[in-house]
Amino acid sequence: MNIINTTNAPAAIGPYSQGVVVNNLFYSSGQIPLTAEGALVEGTIEEQTHQVFANLKAVLEEAGASFENVVKATVFLSDMNEFAPFNDVYGEYFSTHKPARSCVEVARLPKDVKVEIEVIALVKP
Repeated sequence: MNIINTTNAPAAIGPYSQGVVVNNLFYSSGQIPLTAEGALVEGTIEEQTHQVFANLKAVLEEAGASFENVVKATVFLSDMNEFAPFNDVYGEYFSTHKPARSCVEVARLPKDVKVEIEVIALVKP
């Protein structure tokens, strides 16, 4: 198992890693809209989703992968009424390559953010 850690994404805020690689699969921890410095990006679902994708990009790159290698995304939204604007931003990152996805509304997310995303991706052996 290879632990993934990069300063280009926010540090874990608990006893977990940004991600791990096992048997050529990268599993990210859920990313929320914190900057690499740990500042919360407040604002619209669109602004928060773009920050989450910046974080995912950083941990994927550290693992030797990219959005093109993502096979599954799991999305947690605090309000399913914001699905359409979230989905518009999501589509900017997964336009031609469309991984499997689950999207659920949850009662609450860390730091009361609007969105959290985790991914599974293939990495080079």
